[in-house]
Amino acid sequence: MVVVFVLVAVAVFALLAGVHRYVWRRLVGDTTAQGSLARRAGTVAVWVLPLLSVGAFAGGRAGFPFWLQRVLAWPGYLWLAVLLYLTLALLVGEAARPLLRRLLARRAARTAAAGTEPAAVPRTAALVAATSATETPAGAPAEAPVEAATDTDAPAASPPPESVPEPEAEPAPEPSPHTPADPSRRLFVARAVGGAAALAGLGTVGYGTYGVLRGPRVKRITVPLARLPRSAHGFRIAVVSDIHLGPILGRAHTRRIVDTINATSPDLVAVVGDLVDGTVADLGTAAEPLAGLEARHGSYFVTGNHEYFSGAAEWVDHVRELGLRPLENARVEIAGFDLASVNDVAGESEGQGPDFAAALGDRDRSRASVLLAHQPVVIDDAVAHGVDLQLSGHTHGGQLWPGNLLAELANPTVAGLERYGDTQLYVSRGAGAWGPPVRVGAPSDITVVELASKRT
Repeated sequence: MVVVFVLVAVAVFALLAGVHRYVWRRLVGDTTAQGSLARRAGTVAVWVLPLLSVGAFAGGRAGFPFWLQRVLAWPGYLWLAVLLYLTLALLVGEAARPLLRRLLARRAARTAAAGTEPAAVPRTAALVAATSATETPAGAPAEAPVEAATDTDAPAASPPPESVPEPEAEPAPEPSPHTPADPSRRLFVARAVGGAAALAGLGTVGYGTYGVLRGPRVKRITVPLARLPRSAHGFRIAVVSDIHLGPILGRAHTRRIVDTINATSPDLVAVVGDLVDGTVADLGTAAEPLAGLEARHGSYFVTGNHEYFSGAAEWVDHVRELGLRPLENARVEIAGFDLASVNDVAGESEGQGPDFAAALGDRDRSRASVLLAHQPVVIDDAVAHGVDLQLSGHTHGGQLWPGNLLAELANPTVAGLERYGDTQLYVSRGAGAWGPPVRVGAPSDITVVELASKRT
């Protein structure tokens, strides 16, 4: 196991080193002069930024002071997102480079041909030039016009010299793809493609960061449940997952989420795991606005995998103090249905993994049931225990495109509502972000799930 971990770590570092080398060559090496200030600055950045990223990831695990984690987090995490989209944009630019070079070469060839072509000599000007040699010099007496010669002894007039045709200009040769490009043209192409890639990468990350910092948007869905009684028709559950309070997202982020949830006037609030990335000592105050959640049937909390990285027992106690009810492999009866919850699978390392028998084993199966489970991968257990609806998070919807493609390999559902047998699974994209505070192609959300009875 250790050998596999080491091999994976070496492969990841080798990949990152190769990507950084490629980005440096395209954005710095190809666009700046050797020894220039710009090249030195770019080289320093390519060394320092990945070190900040490593520090941002390792800071929490290594026990760095929280203030230092915050200093490292912004540049370290953001650089990873910028690196991703810079690399993708530069790879797209590789296809544009030869096209741009050929276009510029043809334009330069046409310009050169137009500048060296001899000007056409007008016919009248040629005639004047041909006769100017016979004109009388200034000051000489004018001679009488010469009459037509009739004397056979008179010498015959010499015929005018024939005009020599100008040689035709040869067409400019077509540029060959194998001809070395002009250095200035090559520099222009490198700077144009590099600049466009930088604008695309930074613009994408900037917009994705704004989407996270402005807070999640409300999404509403209706889920019919066959066993839900008419008395519970229209029951609304506000589902929020993956808030990820940490060195970047703090108390203000929690306040935005609480205000957004309260504005929907839900009957019940379900906080479905990954509330934090840090300890209660560092982030307890950032979570305090959760005490302001308002719902007729209360607010419930279930652990996610990141709670087990941050001290799950302490966080369970803390959210209880804030007025939320932790459901650890447990079940409660709500008006018209059972609300159950299982711990996250990451708790298995601490002997606190999911226990479906404890949460659902002895329930009345004639009642509808809603299960809170952080990870969608437990859907097979939910189906086996006759759950009507499972509410999950964890995937972030992929968070950074094309991360959704990787998320699809590890999860049955990445985002949205799908059916598995008689059980429906809804996966929220989450309200925060892990690592880079950036979302691209996977906007954050708080989902209001309205339960509908088929008996109406």
